[in-house]
Amino acid sequence: MTSKKARKSVSRIKTGSFERRLSLTRAGLFAGTRMATHMATNLFSSREKREERHRQMLSSQARFLVDELGKLKGSVVKIGQVMALYGEHFLPAEVTEALHTLEDQTTSLAWPSVEKVLAKELGSERLAQLDVDPEPIGSASLGQVHRAVRRSDGLEIVLKVQYPGVDTAVDSDLNAVAQILKVGRFVSMGPEFNEWLEEVRTMMHREVDYALEARTTEHFRKMLEGDDRFVVPRVLPEYSTRHVMASTFEPGWPVSSDKVASLSLERRSALGRAALELFFRELFEWGEIQTDPNFGNYRIRIAEEAGTESDQIVLLDFGAVQQYPDSFLEPVRDMIRASYEQDLERVIEGGTKLHFMSESWPEDVLRRFGEVCMSVLEPLAPANGEWPEFAVNEQGQYRWKQSDLPSRVARQAARSAISRYFRIPPKEFVFLNRKLIGVYTFIAVLRSEFNGEDLLQDYLYDSEEAAARDVGD
Repeated sequence: MTSKKARKSVSRIKTGSFERRLSLTRAGLFAGTRMATHMATNLFSSREKREERHRQMLSSQARFLVDELGKLKGSVVKIGQVMALYGEHFLPAEVTEALHTLEDQTTSLAWPSVEKVLAKELGSERLAQLDVDPEPIGSASLGQVHRAVRRSDGLEIVLKVQYPGVDTAVDSDLNAVAQILKVGRFVSMGPEFNEWLEEVRTMMHREVDYALEARTTEHFRKMLEGDDRFVVPRVLPEYSTRHVMASTFEPGWPVSSDKVASLSLERRSALGRAALELFFRELFEWGEIQTDPNFGNYRIRIAEEAGTESDQIVLLDFGAVQQYPDSFLEPVRDMIRASYEQDLERVIEGGTKLHFMSESWPEDVLRRFGEVCMSVLEPLAPANGEWPEFAVNEQGQYRWKQSDLPSRVARQAARSAISRYFRIPPKEFVFLNRKLIGVYTFIAVLRSEFNGEDLLQDYLYDSEEAAARDVGD
């Protein structure tokens, strides 16, 4: 259902520790030298010119850094991608913007090299049971995916193959990238940055642990059994190892494809509601959240093509699932409930418990910050006439795409002048916030139109509480 793009391929990846460190060190030293020269020549310029030249220099430095990271592939590219997604509180905008371009790389590892990995991991006997397509259907920074057919029964499967040496290079790569950021003067090394860096390290080790991903995939498949709105591939342990994960091939269309866009509004809205409810289950019931918002992790299966009663969301990647303790989730849930109930004081209390707001701030700053937090729940709030006119259709349903909510929230935060008080939130909140943005964007890309209030109520209140609220309303 998806067309193959012509891909560049390489015969090997620089995974030797010395070889990679040498490349990264050269990049860091060159970046640092360029920055030092820039600062020296900029010393006697006016403030406006200094600021403009500094922005230009940062952009130039960031592009240079991205070019160097892209040449290495492997975990160092994944680290750059993770920093692009989650580093907005630590890195200059010019750097995160440049790092996002790493996501566009399509270089794959040549088939002879991949075949060697499969032979080593599966052994000749097991590999002979499969007819593997040498052309990958997808390639990323840590590995690539090949379709295969089991010869004995024709079962269509996919093999996720990790690039050789990637798992052992994670720590040295992350340390080297952090050093580049420091030498290139992209970031100030403080305790918050170091804590966030360690969270990235933990995430990276999870991403290269295919045995863990296989267990997590099966865990989610069993939790979603019986819910026909979702499809999770079945893992085949007989063809899975630490560096290869085999699962059933689950076809579907990209979320942003014309095929999905041609579905009726009712069907697209049903898919959007399913995505929102899945997030609520992760947050309120399971405490386990798939934090990677990459649309490549999802496909849409069309009912007529699959012979099912309704369209389905195919969930493909569980390498970035994080478990959260109740000590973190309870204040988050309390903030959501307080926002829904328009209780500003409790929203501020929740933000204080999560340590990105402080009781020492001026009262007006706290209130403005709380109001910004509450505005994020706009599509989940009662349809009471307070929504912007352009965000509502003729039936009173919320228009997720046309609402432009993320941009409006950002502008509201900028106007409130709270940035100088803003604290870097806990690392858990950074990843959870990115997930929420990803869910909202997913629904917006589907161009869904629906009110999320009833879904949220199901998770905020038990049946008696919900009945009492209905009476009160």
